[in-house]
Amino acid sequence: MKELLSGPVLLTGWLFVLSLALFFTMGYDKLQAQRGGWRVPERSLFTLALLGGAIGGWLGMRAFRHKTLHRTFSLGFPALAILQAALWIWVNYRYV
Repeated sequence: MKELLSGPVLLTGWLFVLSLALFFTMGYDKLQAQRGGWRVPERSLFTLALLGGAIGGWLGMRAFRHKTLHRTFSLGFPALAILQAALWIWVNYRYV
């Protein structure tokens, strides 16, 4: 049971859940953009990315072809994703 609450497991779960949330939020925002409906504020998208969802945000940006022309997104999400992946690798190797 102690291993389920270890740093690598918690971090992996955290990054996965936030990435999944941001991935689907990007898809929802793209759909709303096409329909002319209520949009997700860019600040909210970046907040989710900063909190750990950058990998899902980057994948959502690519999958839905959404926000790809915005430099802050096209450069920011991959940069954050690299940092979060590096953090994940560091935590996992630290606990081995």
